[in-house]
Amino acid sequence: MRLVLQREIPDDDRLARQWNELVQQMECPEVFYTYEWALAVSRAYRDSINPLLMLAYERDSLVGVAALATDRAQQGTFFLAGTTADYCDFVSSPKSRRELVNCVLAELRMLGMPMLVLANLPADSATALVVGKAANFRGYNLFSQPAFQCAQVSLRTNEQKESVRHAVQHKRERRYLKSLATRVPVVVEHSGSWDQIASALPSFSKTHVARFSAMGRNSNLDSPQRVAFLLELGKLLSPRGWIALSELRAGKHSMAWQYAFQFARHRSFYQTTFDSSFREYSPGFNLILRLIEEACDSSETDFVDLGLGGEDYKKRLANGTRETLNVTLARSTVTYMRVAARYHAAAAIKTSPRLERYLRRVLGRPSSGSVQV
Repeated sequence: MRLVLQREIPDDDRLARQWNELVQQMECPEVFYTYEWALAVSRAYRDSINPLLMLAYERDSLVGVAALATDRAQQGTFFLAGTTADYCDFVSSPKSRRELVNCVLAELRMLGMPMLVLANLPADSATALVVGKAANFRGYNLFSQPAFQCAQVSLRTNEQKESVRHAVQHKRERRYLKSLATRVPVVVEHSGSWDQIASALPSFSKTHVARFSAMGRNSNLDSPQRVAFLLELGKLLSPRGWIALSELRAGKHSMAWQYAFQFARHRSFYQTTFDSSFREYSPGFNLILRLIEEACDSSETDFVDLGLGGEDYKKRLANGTRETLNVTLARSTVTYMRVAARYHAAAAIKTSPRLERYLRRVLGRPSSGSVQV
């Protein structure tokens, strides 16, 4: 296996095709692993991160991709998509993963990179199985900690579809919209083209910021980089048919939006918001119910991924979960011990709600909790 190192994500149709063909060979293909996702990140966040792309070849065939990045000081290396993607991984067929991980770690050693952080790595991926031995062989200290339990709705069998359909149709929140629908038409509209998404995103972003501000929190859409990233995603994914911005409307009024993806026989819910003036109708939750009901009627959807986060509404809908890990590889034993100590200290604090509330008050941080939809 031969590695080719690049400091950017090139605008290259041939690479895009080969890269995405490898994504389809993954254990669980995700839109987050695609060439388009990496290109969108590199364009939107060019002022804060430096791409570090490693392409693995056997002869002239692309067999692996490690889409990494470094901070400006080049003290840390991480997944390029780490702060934007629900799942991150090295891209290859499962049988090639061990060699790919070994080659990447060897290259990072030669580059003098002191630490590699693999955030949101699926616990069921081939990478999670091989990274420990590879780290030990290449002289890295490895610390792995649980990150998220991602809620999923499995629709793989007719029985599951019927069970899920029955469940969503009988959620008590649906009656709120039924009363509204007696006065005005209530519909769900899907924007899939670039022009439609670009037109709808400003309202989506403005509503998201306003909703979080009302809760005393900061929306990530306050960041121009984040907005630019969503625009780039829409531009790059819409020609593939992999993205949709869904909108719940009551008459002429927009009540809720869902920014989501359809890829490799599953739907990934990415970002939801709603107009707080319609809160009494639970518009965000009702939009999600309708989208899940649509998925039940689709012959091209095996499951719906509800995304990162442990919100209560996800637990009410899910019939399965997928775990992710945060894995840190450090050449320095001191760095490794600091990472481990921070994790264990945070875990200890969480076992004492009283202490956690006190520390959050002292640090001025909002308490954790579910986000109402």
